[in-house]
Amino acid sequence: MGLLALFMIMGKRRHELNLLTASAASHRAILEDYTVRFLDEMIAMVTASLVMAYSLYTFSAPNMPANHAMMLTIPFVIYGLFRYLYLIHVQGQGGAPEELLLRDWPLLIDVVLWVAVVIAALYFWR
Repeated sequence: MGLLALFMIMGKRRHELNLLTASAASHRAILEDYTVRFLDEMIAMVTASLVMAYSLYTFSAPNMPANHAMMLTIPFVIYGLFRYLYLIHVQGQGGAPEELLLRDWPLLIDVVLWVAVVIAALYFWR
């Protein structure tokens, strides 16, 4: 969860930096120390770490089904991350991740499908 929060926070900071441009530092002092390129590189690192950590968790966590059915959720997580990256990089959104989740139908459908597969993996495919 920590990596996911970091991922969304960096996307939010990137959005603020793009939106406020030269006056970003007067809005939030820490934005003076950031550049869009730096945040993009950090987002890339956190995205890779998040995918790896989630994949390892679905495979090796002691409370997961022995048949590794939770690994079926990995594509949904990757798609969700890619969709969010698309929204912040191409669409210029990302200022309010919780609103994106509720407004962006592909992302919302992905989350619903992820939940359905998690429930199936934990309760039906044991």
